[in-house]
Amino acid sequence: MTVETKLPFDKEYIEQFSKERNEPEWMTSLRTEALEHAEALDMPEPDKTKITNWNFTDFKHAFTTGEAIPSVKELPERLKEYFNTEETPENLIIQRNHSAAFSSISEKLKDQGVIFTDIFTAMNEHEDLFKKYFMTDAVSVDEHRLTALHTALINGGVFIYVPENVQIEEPMQAVFWQENNEISLVNHVLIVAEKNSSMTYVENYISDNENEKTVSNIISEVIVKENAKVKYGAVDNFAKGTTTYVNRRGLAQEDAELEWALGQMNSGNTVSENITHLLGDRSISNANAVSVGVENQTQNFTASIVQHGLDTDGNISQRGVMKDNSTAIFNAVGKIEDGGTRSNSEQESRILMLSDGARGDANPILLIDEDDVTAGHAASVGRIDPLQMYYLMSRGITEEQAERLIIHGFLAPVVGNLPIESVKNQLTGVIERKIV
Repeated sequence: MTVETKLPFDKEYIEQFSKERNEPEWMTSLRTEALEHAEALDMPEPDKTKITNWNFTDFKHAFTTGEAIPSVKELPERLKEYFNTEETPENLIIQRNHSAAFSSISEKLKDQGVIFTDIFTAMNEHEDLFKKYFMTDAVSVDEHRLTALHTALINGGVFIYVPENVQIEEPMQAVFWQENNEISLVNHVLIVAEKNSSMTYVENYISDNENEKTVSNIISEVIVKENAKVKYGAVDNFAKGTTTYVNRRGLAQEDAELEWALGQMNSGNTVSENITHLLGDRSISNANAVSVGVENQTQNFTASIVQHGLDTDGNISQRGVMKDNSTAIFNAVGKIEDGGTRSNSEQESRILMLSDGARGDANPILLIDEDDVTAGHAASVGRIDPLQMYYLMSRGITEEQAERLIIHGFLAPVVGNLPIESVKNQLTGVIERKIV
């Protein structure tokens, strides 16, 4: 039964918002249709987490620009750690609030036909290409209330298109900096990698709203064509005032590879979905994620790889550390569809609780509709081994230092295997700040 919740926006508001962005008519129509869906649809129902009382509909929505950034050297200190400030970065977009305050793409990539731009420029300057993939196959507008609200209220994001046979060696990076502590972020990332292409993408979400309450509603769609390879890294670091819904979806065609490296470091309540469909034969996906929970936050993470083609390989690895009174649900879902012969599905979820008030729940799920396959899972929830602490402290290490060493060691199997060096370094720094 649909929960009656009055939305704070109407059709006239959406139409005016779209007009001010100079969006094409099809986008305006899609926004207003999505708002109608949102009024009728239920909220998503993540396993073992009741989010009906979370605030996803009462927030300030607008398009808030941010002052242009002439150089990364002029960024606040906490943002400089994401870049080499001694060099002028290429292939970088910094979104300040909802506008691209810094944007750079190399001439080499431009000459190869690569597109890397903010989402509003993409709608207008690359309309046919953008429309072809936006909210069509990976995510549907009418899945539930939050996907519909997302479509109606998008106010930021980026579009990346890599043409056939183009190999991009250096990572492309987007930093989504919410400088205004009161405005919501409804962000959309769309990546299309054509046949025989390869690329690496890294994104960072950053806010400072410790006390101001707001919402982030984020969707990423990654389309990986035949024999293409995409590495997708992210470090989510919203402050505790932000309630977050993040939905990252991938579609991999024949012989394609999609690698996820996710640092889920938000300090507020979060529900996260990371779902990949291996559509083509011999396609591969590795979904790696780590999280640190603090204070009273509740987090629900679902990683799922659905294997449709022959000889596909899906691997999920999740590790979380819970502090204070935080709670985390880790769902790992491996599904091999009928016809996915000779496919392999593996998953591992482990949670370490640091205090009596912390809670963790790791749920391994295998759904196998084919006989000739291999599959396996592992899950554990526990506390720091006192023998490990005793051993380290007997060597002259303080209790605090010993605990930090154990935490880093616990997360190392995932962090150490992340395929993107910059994400690994950023994530290590965020983990260190959270566990002190």
